[in-house]
Amino acid sequence: MTDFQSPESALPVMAQRFRGFLPVVIDVETGGFNNATDALLEIAAVTVDFNADGELELRESVSYHVEPFEGANIEPASLEVNGIDPHHPLRPALPEREALARVFRVVRTMVKDTGCKRAVLVGHNAHFDLGFLNAAIARTGIKRSPFHPFSCFDTATLAGVALGQTVLRRAATAAGMSWDNDAAHSARYDTEQTAKLFCTIVNRFRPIYENIPPLPQD
Repeated sequence: MTDFQSPESALPVMAQRFRGFLPVVIDVETGGFNNATDALLEIAAVTVDFNADGELELRESVSYHVEPFEGANIEPASLEVNGIDPHHPLRPALPEREALARVFRVVRTMVKDTGCKRAVLVGHNAHFDLGFLNAAIARTGIKRSPFHPFSCFDTATLAGVALGQTVLRRAATAAGMSWDNDAAHSARYDTEQTAKLFCTIVNRFRPIYENIPPLPQD
């Protein structure tokens, strides 16, 4: 938890910056594009927080391989892109419910530590990741998700506005970040790159945000 405080409140700045929501970057690797029928194969999450200088930065990263749910469809073309062998005997995959529980444990702790009320998913083409996350939540019967069920921050949109690029690799390069083509399309690498991109954009807009007059509370 950061010690940096907003001038208006004793709450940590994160609780003030996004209307009480904690941005958490999520990336999923899947067996296709249909979240109702295609397997969730990997999930990664990166938490972010403001440092003492008021700059947004990465904090904790977690990632898990996921066992395909019973009857899940897996498209060979998707495996060619993400390089996952879902049936490899050494693949340390967890059942969907356990993988989500581990991710949610980290997220809930960060929500509490930052004084926020709920997490909001950040992703590159975020509705894809949110759709698979919500489908897995429904399949596994998890009753309380720390994430907002439909709101999200899309770095493809943000990067299009801030950097003129919407492809993750191109946006990262435009932001001055390094990019490893061999590591891309693993959930952990893509999530960390997306998190760095999100932090870069938020930090670049900091002077604009700080010059906006405060609005009345809802």
